[in-house]
Amino acid sequence: MKVGIVVPFSWSFWGGVVDHADNQARVLHQLGVDARILVGNDPPGRLTKFLHPRSGRHERPPDYVIPIGRTVIVPANSSLSNVVLSPSAMIRMRDVLRDQNFDVLHVHEPFAPILSALALVLAECPTVVTCHASGGRFYPMGRALWGRLIRESLDYRIAVSNQAKLAALPHVQGRFEIIPNGVMLGEEPDFSDRENVVLFVGRHEPRKGLHVLLNAWPEIAAQSGARLRVVGADPLAVRFLMRRLGVSEDSIELLGVVPRDELVRQLSLAKVLVAPSLGGESFGLVIVEAFAAGVPVVASEIPGYDEVINSKTGVLFPPGDQGALIAATVGLLVDEARRQTLGKLARKRVVDCYDWLLIGKRLLEIYKSLTGIQVENR
Repeated sequence: MKVGIVVPFSWSFWGGVVDHADNQARVLHQLGVDARILVGNDPPGRLTKFLHPRSGRHERPPDYVIPIGRTVIVPANSSLSNVVLSPSAMIRMRDVLRDQNFDVLHVHEPFAPILSALALVLAECPTVVTCHASGGRFYPMGRALWGRLIRESLDYRIAVSNQAKLAALPHVQGRFEIIPNGVMLGEEPDFSDRENVVLFVGRHEPRKGLHVLLNAWPEIAAQSGARLRVVGADPLAVRFLMRRLGVSEDSIELLGVVPRDELVRQLSLAKVLVAPSLGGESFGLVIVEAFAAGVPVVASEIPGYDEVINSKTGVLFPPGDQGALIAATVGLLVDEARRQTLGKLARKRVVDCYDWLLIGKRLLEIYKSLTGIQVENR
């Protein structure tokens, strides 16, 4: 069986949907499926630097990634997405679909321009879509431009959470199955041998709530003696933010965008992950990745996050509530027995619910039902 996985964003810049598609392709390979990712890509050079001020990964993509075209920055869902919009990409997509002859096309964010929508219109094989977003402008814009064409071409609909389903349903319509984001399980983590470090992982965007954590940090550091490591946000932008907030960099390390292996390592070292987003989250992939590393999470009690985290795996606090954030984070840092207990329960939740191998097997069953092609599970 040959599956095409379409992502309208850029391989060159880390993000939840791109990461999801990469894990999807890798686990399908393990299950005996020939999976290819069709995605934007921004190679190194002056043009990429001009179009994309923030740093990214510009090495050659893996062999299973088929680059379709360059991307530009588009504001969407209180975020800045790197989206393929060039007319030449439309020709490239048509040619790739013709040459690859996929048995199934699995399209992520079906209403996002232009790769996802175009792939669904051109597809001559069964189609599966996964909706990730909790809202944003892509849905109403896509519905107005090509909504009817897309809806008529869909064979199976997936949402990564109930929040994502609620956002997609008025536009995509039809029956959805909820299949969550997942994580590749590594070895059982060491729950006790941790540095006195709190981790934040995310882009520097207002909805991610980094400013809330930075405002709270001097008090957290004073009460716990911990250090804060910020991963995924541009260090220069964070320094400007800290200067505006009057926050010292003394106990804060700014790591910027790091390779996947380094992110896993940082999670394995940290005692607590803080996810202070203010809204606009459909799931919380970073939370699941922390769980896999045995890290309990302090997170805002917002739709999306509250489907993943509970009192057995971390602590929820009202979004933007600096005092509650301080109390929750310090409470875990100074109570080592409780922290380890929550970390172990978080790891168990991932094993039971979010293991990519389990998710991949479910996807394979869907593909079999649509194509009649049998694949012997490895």
